[in-house]
Amino acid sequence: MNNSITVTVKLFAAYQDAYGVPELSLEIPTGQTVEQICDRLILEHPELSAFKEITRFGVNLQFVEPDTVVQNGDEIVLIPPVSGG
Repeated sequence: MNNSITVTVKLFAAYQDAYGVPELSLEIPTGQTVEQICDRLILEHPELSAFKEITRFGVNLQFVEPDTVVQNGDEIVLIPPVSGG
């Protein structure tokens, strides 16, 4: 039995700067939340930890709470605050 799923994570602002790409394809364990995915990215790029508390999460073009569980094929968006106008 396969206990992992694949999701697409769209990166913006500081997240995109850290990774150098506009999106990631991640294989994650089933039952993970958007917050756990964010934590994984911060683990790989600790400089992003400053944005954790102020990042908004989206799944499939809908804003969601951090404890939202993702499904196979979901598109996750991490939206840190953007400065400027």
